[in-house]
Amino acid sequence: MYEFTRAFQNPSGSPIRELFKYLSEPGMISFAGGYPASELFDLEGLQAASSRAYKAPNRCLQYGPTDGLPELKTELVALMARRGVDCSPKQMLVTTGSQQGLDLLLRVFVDPGDVVITEQPAYPATLQGLKLQHAEIVTVPVDGNGLDVEMLGSMLASGAIRHPKLLYTVPTFANPSGATLTRERRLALLSLAVKYQFIIVEDDPYGDLRFTGDAVPSILALSKDIDGSQDWIVHFASLSKIVAPGLRVGWTIAPAEITRRCVVAKQTVDLCSCPWTQATAAEYLSNGALERHLPRITEAYSVKGNALCCALRDELGDVIQFHQPDGGMFVWARINGVDASHLLTHAISNKVIFVPGKAFYFDELDSAALRLSFAAPGVSDIREGVRRLKRAYDGAVDASAASLQSS
Repeated sequence: MYEFTRAFQNPSGSPIRELFKYLSEPGMISFAGGYPASELFDLEGLQAASSRAYKAPNRCLQYGPTDGLPELKTELVALMARRGVDCSPKQMLVTTGSQQGLDLLLRVFVDPGDVVITEQPAYPATLQGLKLQHAEIVTVPVDGNGLDVEMLGSMLASGAIRHPKLLYTVPTFANPSGATLTRERRLALLSLAVKYQFIIVEDDPYGDLRFTGDAVPSILALSKDIDGSQDWIVHFASLSKIVAPGLRVGWTIAPAEITRRCVVAKQTVDLCSCPWTQATAAEYLSNGALERHLPRITEAYSVKGNALCCALRDELGDVIQFHQPDGGMFVWARINGVDASHLLTHAISNKVIFVPGKAFYFDELDSAALRLSFAAPGVSDIREGVRRLKRAYDGAVDASAASLQSS
C-alpha cells in the first residue's frame, strides 16, 4: 500500500528501548538502560544556570546558529582543553545529543555499500544507524583492553577488509563491554588510520566517570603524537551522562571540512539544537558547576558498580564471568548453562530486567552474554536485583532440564 524507502521497508527498532515497557511494572528493578541516576542530577545548579540563561530571553527563545551558541562553544572548547584537546570553535558542532552527531556523520560519509568497521560487541544504535545507511559492516572483537587493534591491523594488511570509510569505537568504559582501550592500542589505531586513510569515530560519553586507575587520554588528545592523524579523527562527546540527558547537549569535533558538511546536514534536520538548553549548559559550565559535581557522580557510581560486582560474585559465583570496570555504567558478563534471552524471560517474571548480549552483535552472536547497567538503581535495589537474577537463573536451568526430560 505505502511505498517506503528501502531502509524503512522493514526497520528494526532499538532492542534496548523495547525493554522499557517493563519499567512501568510495579516493583521492577532495571539493569537494562544506560540511564544516569536521577537522584544525582544537580537540580539546584541546573535551576540556577537556567535562571541566569533566561535573563537574556531572546537568546533562549529565538532560533540559534546551526553550529551552536558561541558562548556554549567557548565553554566546550575550554572543557576539551581540560581533557587535553586543543580545538577551535570552527571544528566544533553542537548537536542534539552525541547520537545526532553520529547520524549527521553517516549522512555525510556513508553511501550504500561503503565499509564501516565497528568493535564487537558494539553500541546498538550505531549498528542500527549503519544498517539504515546500508553500510557494509565489518566487526573486530573486543577484549578486556578494548578493541583488538593487532587483529584489525592484520585484517587490513591481508585485504580481509577492503578500504573502510570509518571505524567506530567507544574506547573508554565502552558501552556495552565496560572495557578501556589502552594507550598503546590508541596510538597503534591512529597509525593505522593514517596508513589506511579511514576516519576513527571516537564516541566518549563516559570518559569522566572513572572510579579507579589512571586516566587514559582520549584518542583525539593522543592524535598530536602521531603525524597526520588529526586529519583522520572525529570525536563525539556529551553532557548526557555527566549532567543530564534532558539537556540534549552533545558536540562533535572534526576537521573543519567535515564539520562544515555536518552543519549543512543538520540544517535539514532541526535547524539548530535547542538554544534554551544550550544557554543553560553554557551557564552551568562557566560557573564551574560540572567540576564541583563530578566527584559526587563518580563516587556514587563507584559504590554502585562495586555493589553489583560483589552481589554477582556472592549470588552467582562461578556461574557468571565478568570484568569489573574502572568506570562508566556497565558490566559485561557471560552466564553458564543458559541462553541469556531465555534467562530474560524468567528474569521478567522475577521483576528484574537486563539486556541480552545479542542486542550488541552484528555477527558471531554470543548467546551467553548480557549487559548489566548499575547507574540507575540504588545499592539496595542492586543487591535485591541480583538475588532476583539468581532465582531467574535457577528457574531457567530447571525449565531447560524439564524440557530435555520431556523430549
